[in-house]
Amino acid sequence: MDVFHSLVYGFSVGLQPINLLFCFLGALLGTLIGVLPGIGPVGAIAILLPATYHMSPTAAIIMLAGIYYGAMYGGSTTSILVNIPGEAASVVTCLDGYQMARQGRAGPALGIAAFGSFIAGTLGVVGVTLLAGPLAKVALRFGSPEYFGLCLLGLTLVTYLSTGSVIKAIIMGAFGLILSSIGLDSIQGTPRLTFNVMQLWDGIDLVPVAMGLFGIPEVLENIERTEPAEILKTRMKSFFPTVVDWVQSTWPILRGSVLGFFLGILPGGHPATASFLSYAVEKRISKEPERFGKGAIEGVAGPESANNSATAGGFIPLFILGIPSNAVLALIFGALMIHGMRPGPNLLNEYPDLFWGVISSMYIGNVMLLILNLPLIPMWVQVLKVPQRILFSLIIVFCIIGSYSLKNSSFDVLVMMIFGLLGYLFRKFEYEPAPLILAFVLGPMVETNLRQSLLLSRGSFLIFFTRPLSAVFISISIILLIIAILPYFMKARKMYETSTV
Repeated sequence: MDVFHSLVYGFSVGLQPINLLFCFLGALLGTLIGVLPGIGPVGAIAILLPATYHMSPTAAIIMLAGIYYGAMYGGSTTSILVNIPGEAASVVTCLDGYQMARQGRAGPALGIAAFGSFIAGTLGVVGVTLLAGPLAKVALRFGSPEYFGLCLLGLTLVTYLSTGSVIKAIIMGAFGLILSSIGLDSIQGTPRLTFNVMQLWDGIDLVPVAMGLFGIPEVLENIERTEPAEILKTRMKSFFPTVVDWVQSTWPILRGSVLGFFLGILPGGHPATASFLSYAVEKRISKEPERFGKGAIEGVAGPESANNSATAGGFIPLFILGIPSNAVLALIFGALMIHGMRPGPNLLNEYPDLFWGVISSMYIGNVMLLILNLPLIPMWVQVLKVPQRILFSLIIVFCIIGSYSLKNSSFDVLVMMIFGLLGYLFRKFEYEPAPLILAFVLGPMVETNLRQSLLLSRGSFLIFFTRPLSAVFISISIILLIIAILPYFMKARKMYETSTV
């Protein structure tokens, strides 16, 4: 099927009443999650993942995808009105969005964020539609060495998922790899790291780990905060930007869309990275850079467009290559595996209803979000006033029920609680959990493809360098790893030279 006929088929799937319902629920829940500071799409998807067990795979992924890109929309609301980012990708929006609100221009700020998100999100989905087929044909030529190289590249880019210490990101990635090896050996069938605990023979499931790392620590951390966020009280006469606002925002929206999409495609890409880079680009090329940080509408339009476009772009490596580029997509990867579907180049041929149904739902979801986002802003403001004791109690209940419903096992609840405490400690000592989750998901793929490649080559590692694509992926991985850790060696050398003088 060509792209047009495939997309028409996708809309025939996406417009089915049940799929439309879950698309709407995903978009609505995603916006709500984006509005509520701190929870984020990772925590929300981790908590809601058990709810997808009894749904059709297409409806489940449509809803989870809706939560992901819906959170990008909702995150701008709290950034502009409360100066607290509802989602990591909306951090940059605080800089100029809140200043616009303080100047009585909250309406245009929210409006340009919504319109920019819609335009960029739609352009991003168009990019996925056009590139999916050609990339799948290339990916079909991949063997075990190529997949090992690609997974290794994804693991290397784990170091760039952390906004803090690279060394800490590497440690968390290594911990994720160790956790992924728990259970029976996939080739020899011998137990590893099970410590004679029968429940560990099947390994640790992604759901209780993700719920523990992202749900419980959020609750514990917010309980510690005693000062409630102050909501800016300002009357919003109109959400529609003026002609001048559109003139200033058009090119930032387009630049952010293109930049975000291509950053989203890269393994390790994240909407937050795209929004930061978009803001930096707009400030750099502006004729009046001094306006940024003081209420420049370009500082809202560019980053909000970039993070939505990056969200769409991230589905290309997930669906076509089977490589999740961030923690959210790692959970969606896990949802696909739970439903017995392995993401990769064969996904288009084996499950065209799922692939094209999800793509069409993203077009539909972007329209839904544009219609929902602006009229519901007064309601979202009221949601921010919900007592935290009620909200956080519900999150804990969802985490317990979700973990137990996985296998009707109290052991999974225990796993969730252990990782909840670990996640809290990780946050206290500034160890970000995203690299751990990504390494946990990629670990089995790295091990399986490594061992299969060595079996094919009878133990020779040269197979990874005699295959061109594999050699390119591994070389890039080595270069990126050196770039990441080189500053630390330079710093240590400088300290040594200073101490010896």
